Amino acid sequence: MRRWCLAWLMAMVVCGTAVGQDCNESIFNFESDHGFDSFISPMTNPVFFEDPRMLSEARVIFANHRLPDLLGGDNVQLYAMQIRARLTENLSFIATKDGFIVSQSPVLDDGWADLSAGLKLSLYTDPESQILLSTGFTFELPTGQNRALQGNGDGEFNLFLTGGAELFEGAHLVSAGGFRLPVDSNAENKLFYWSNHFDTQLGDSGIYLFNEWNWFHWMSNGNTAIPVGGLDLINLGSNSVNGQNVVTTALGLKYKPSANVEVGVAYEIPVTATEDIIQNRIGADLIFRY
Repeated sequence: MRRWCLAWLMAMVVCGTAVGQDCNESIFNFESDHGFDSFISPMTNPVFFEDPRMLSEARVIFANHRLPDLLGGDNVQLYAMQIRARLTENLSFIATKDGFIVSQSPVLDDGWADLSAGLKLSLYTDPESQILLSTGFTFELPTGQNRALQGNGDGEFNLFLTGGAELFEGAHLVSAGGFRLPVDSNAENKLFYWSNHFDTQLGDSGIYLFNEWNWFHWMSNGNTAIPVGGLDLINLGSNSVNGQNVVTTALGLKYKPSANVEVGVAYEIPVTATEDIIQNRIGADLIFRY
């Protein structure tokens, strides 16, 4: 029921309807901001590393996540799609988490992920200098299945700030930080994250090389007797992670044949002694943008 209600709410937000209003009279009248078309979207920490641009797009995501040997060393796959809709010049609707989890591990089973959606607000944009800054929030509903380590707690707020700049022609920096604040701090952990992306375009080929870094810092313990927190896709409410840090890095490649299409691949590993739930991850995405 909660999954159906969120889907209905998403449709109402995008369509801009009220009782008795025709869906053809939509508030969704703005295409993506194309003043920053030389940028590419970040790939790692995919639920929380938000692109600062005001975009209308569908982003298909695949990830193969390998667990550390401590947790069995098995593989977990994620199949998901994010939706973003630019509602006004400075406001976007963002649906950042959904999808289906497939597991070869006895630690978790196949199942649906939680659903997360919210709003993004542009704070500053300067197409001439290629600098922009945005803020926003999402709320994650515990609609997923417990067998996939989803659906615990009473929901989680994500408050974030994200910005980007062209460093020199063909090179860009995107950085985002935020706080994950669960409604029930016994069932889920509070977490701070900081993600950074640097890319450079190879001439006019539409091919980009990029490097990304993610820092995850746990700010609280929960009541769950599990020695790991879960990083970006999972929040386990562990009772033994407060103060721990995990840093990951990734190398990747993206191809952007036009302003409306991106396809990319990235390989991510932890660089700290603490790995939490990640030994390595291969991610891929395909973006269709309006």
